Amino acid sequence: MDTLLMLDGQLLVAIQGMHQPWLDPIVSIYTKLGDAGILWIMLSLAMLLYRPTRRAGALALCAMVLGMLITNVTIKPLVERARPWLALPITPLVTENDPNSFPSGHTCAAFAAGMVWARELPWGWGRAASVLMAVCMGLSRLYVGVHYPSDVLVGAVIGGACACIVWNAWRVSESRRLSS
Repeated sequence: MDTLLMLDGQLLVAIQGMHQPWLDPIVSIYTKLGDAGILWIMLSLAMLLYRPTRRAGALALCAMVLGMLITNVTIKPLVERARPWLALPITPLVTENDPNSFPSGHTCAAFAAGMVWARELPWGWGRAASVLMAVCMGLSRLYVGVHYPSDVLVGAVIGGACACIVWNAWRVSESRRLSS
């Protein structure tokens, strides 16, 4: 386990060496749009207003709530992994009030919403964009130096799993409703 944690830290330090002055503000703004899931929540709420995207918005909101309960309410307080700048020679580009880094709640929310949208949006470009946006959110958390790679990976897995759980629960519920 110590070797994995060491590699996790080394990979993050290597990522921090990739900073570009022109990219820093762009990535910082994008990652801050994920604070409290606001980007994903606002997009999902907007989807509720348009009939062809209504189900995508509603299911994404449900998946994000489940993801938040798993990551921020359950796992983060249990694990209490300190943010990387407390253990590594890096300076984060953004400030984080939550002292716990494992798993990434931003990444979980992005993947919970993005994976639902990838299944439900009526346009191919929207489905592709939702996955790209989720991946970029996870990468942004590494770039700004507030998460270890394993935090982001586990956040993505939890978010994707929440999307699958919610989507499958809806599908089962819908099939029961139609058969009644």
